Amino acid sequence: MDSLLQYLERFSEVLAVSRSTHVSRWDPATVRRALEWARYLRHIHRRFGRHVSIRTALERRLQNQWRQVGGSGPASVPGLTNFRALERCDLLLSQRLLENPALGDAALHSLLQQLFPGPGVPDAEEETLQGSLALLARSRSAVHMLRLNGYGENSVLPEDSVIKTQAELLLQRVQEASRAEAEGPSRFLSSLGERLPHNNFLQVIATALLLPSSSPQPPKEELELGSPKTPGEASQELVSWLLRKPDIMATFCRHLPAGLLTSVAGRHPDLFQVYLGLLTNWGRHLHYDLQNGVWVGADSQDVPWEELYGRFQSLCRAPSPLKDEVLSALESCKAQDGDFQVPGLSIWTDLLLALGSGA
Repeated sequence: MDSLLQYLERFSEVLAVSRSTHVSRWDPATVRRALEWARYLRHIHRRFGRHVSIRTALERRLQNQWRQVGGSGPASVPGLTNFRALERCDLLLSQRLLENPALGDAALHSLLQQLFPGPGVPDAEEETLQGSLALLARSRSAVHMLRLNGYGENSVLPEDSVIKTQAELLLQRVQEASRAEAEGPSRFLSSLGERLPHNNFLQVIATALLLPSSSPQPPKEELELGSPKTPGEASQELVSWLLRKPDIMATFCRHLPAGLLTSVAGRHPDLFQVYLGLLTNWGRHLHYDLQNGVWVGADSQDVPWEELYGRFQSLCRAPSPLKDEVLSALESCKAQDGDFQVPGLSIWTDLLLALGSGA
């Protein structure tokens, strides 16, 4: 009993630290060890939960100990005040770490691995726990899990896995905001756009737009609460938000990789039309440099020929009808420009020639 009380007192200190800036010094091993402690306490709850006499005696001892230590023991940590709270130690710890912006990237990645370990065959209890952690993460900590402060070459978790997890959480949060807020998820998304690095935030959005409609699966109770009821409808909320934000949409189309945008365009026709319109508008800003024999922009903000060609090329490598619509749009622009057949007179002619030769 004494060893258990000491264990609880040490874990209460971990919980207190988890809300402070001291977690900035935590590494992945510290995160794993803290969660192991929490899961051990959950094991204690499970082991003695059905033994009324043992549980009563243990809880009495715990409460006496907490009163004796006053502000330095578990009673000083909100949420860990009785025997029943031991069942939620891992949830409490995870919540506080997820909500703490001081947690470093490596530690955050380790936490994500613990909460979302990927495919496996967990037992029923672990499956229930993962569901609780996922609900906690999306309802209380979506912003911090979406903060992308430099997932680089030294990431503990592969970048695509991190982005996919964040995209799933984003869709889940959009679903919740659509039900809870009169204006839908617009304010939530705009807030994220202001807080997070643009390119990484937009990459998460693009990934969310490509997730299959069965992922992430909303909890059963959420299906009864109102629109949007499916991840597919949450994706459409993202599309609608982008379409209402022309500046963000332009950044989305300019700075994300051509292949990623082609995939998004193939899934979302409304975004494809805007993307195609932006590409043709960017093309109209280029003029032909006779001396060097290349298409150039008037200033540094203009899209260079190489990038414009690369984006059209990516679209033209997509299956029909995407490819056909792109070629049709280029032919229409070429006709409006004079339908020239020789290079150097119309950028649309040159784009069609380059795309036809695969140059």
